[in-house]
Amino acid sequence: MLLDRNVGGGESPFGDPHCKSWPCPKLSTELWITLGISATYGSRRETLSGIWSEALAVIRSQVTRENYNTYFRPLRLSEMSENHVVLEVNDGFFRDWIKDHYYDLLTRALTQASGQSFTVELKVSDSPVAETTPMPTDDAKPTADIVRINAYSEALDEFPINPHYTFDNFVIGPANQMAHAASRSVAESPSQAFNPLFIYGGTGLGKTHLLHAVAHRIKQSNRDTRILYISAEEFMNQVIQSIKSRTMAALRERYRRTCDVLLMDDIHVLAGKEATQEEFFHTFNALHAAQKQIILTSDQPPQEISRLEKRLRSRFQWGLITDIQPPQFETRVAILQEKANRDGIELPADVSLYLARIIQANVRELEGALTRLSAFASFRRTKLSVDFAKQVLKGLFDKKTKVLSIEQVIQLVADHFQVSVTDLVGKRRFRAIAHPRSVAMYLCRKHVQASFPQLGREFGGKDHSTVLAACRKVENAIVSNDKLRSDIQSLERRLGS
Repeated sequence: MLLDRNVGGGESPFGDPHCKSWPCPKLSTELWITLGISATYGSRRETLSGIWSEALAVIRSQVTRENYNTYFRPLRLSEMSENHVVLEVNDGFFRDWIKDHYYDLLTRALTQASGQSFTVELKVSDSPVAETTPMPTDDAKPTADIVRINAYSEALDEFPINPHYTFDNFVIGPANQMAHAASRSVAESPSQAFNPLFIYGGTGLGKTHLLHAVAHRIKQSNRDTRILYISAEEFMNQVIQSIKSRTMAALRERYRRTCDVLLMDDIHVLAGKEATQEEFFHTFNALHAAQKQIILTSDQPPQEISRLEKRLRSRFQWGLITDIQPPQFETRVAILQEKANRDGIELPADVSLYLARIIQANVRELEGALTRLSAFASFRRTKLSVDFAKQVLKGLFDKKTKVLSIEQVIQLVADHFQVSVTDLVGKRRFRAIAHPRSVAMYLCRKHVQASFPQLGREFGGKDHSTVLAACRKVENAIVSNDKLRSDIQSLERRLGS
């Protein structure tokens, strides 16, 4: 969206029905600073108003349409400063309800949309709108929002997917190549390639992007496909409400009979939730038996999700399990260039290299840093430079813990136990080598957050189950083995220095 505060008036480009004139007098100076619009209102570019729009899209994907229309659609963006957002509501009842039930969701959605943390303040509007909005009640019954697609344009409006999250906008690198290829294969031939498809990896690496991209591609190929995208947390909430209201039959009908493709984010949230796992087990069986495509994402592979029923873990392994790792340096640079081109940002090469060096583990933070830089540069009427980036981003990323690599951990362990790196990553099984190797695997898993398959590749092509067993052996032995515990503590102190 392009905004120009020189325009003479008209409907607010923020879509706020309570701010009909433009420029909108309700928007604060701080908001314009954050939006990156110059004080003379002459800058014409896509602004950070998109943060709020994308946050709402995130929220729509995690709540039902009824709850979204009741609690979130009436919210009005009042102010947005550097790391603080003020939202207006109609009355104190709504303010307290949202604060008690949805505050965490609001902050998570803003963080996901922007790549940085915000605090949210809810305040009662001085001039509430005339039309009434349904009051929330404790027994409000959410309903699954499955949209039958009649037109692609309508689908984009109704279906809660991010229009930027497509395969064309996904930057491919060694760390995500397999997940991308599998997702494209599923999108081209739902239920024929890999079913289920299970994608796991850390926060902000592109799992949700791939889910949305699959939905885009399927709808382009078949507009009548019924797709349901939902978070595991929202599914759990719907199960709880359905049990409470005795409407389980309706819930089962929606998920098992009127859904062609199920996309579920953060399946690890179901860990320890026995009733929800039971319901999802039967839902999974019904969809799989009917040859309906299932795609799941998680921050862990199935075998690592604690308190997950064995029968579910087994079913998650029926199809393909693939991971997404933090992007390599070259991929991070390419991601920045892709976003700069998409958003019309003039990004010098040295600035992209600098950002790629200081932000290594999270794509969302990487893109959020570029958005922040662009906004401040527009407001201050200056061009992006490395010095400017250091000034604007000071304190945001220099407080993060030191980023470690697998190679650094292996070298440190080799030095500590006085063995060679070649032996440590090789195939020799002598105890003098096997024990340090297990310690190295454990430390890489703990401090580098490397996946078991990745560690298997790094340690001589071992199977991921071998790495898993080695890590668990060290983890269990630390409790009773004083010498091992001392070695681990010594190594961890050196890793942190």
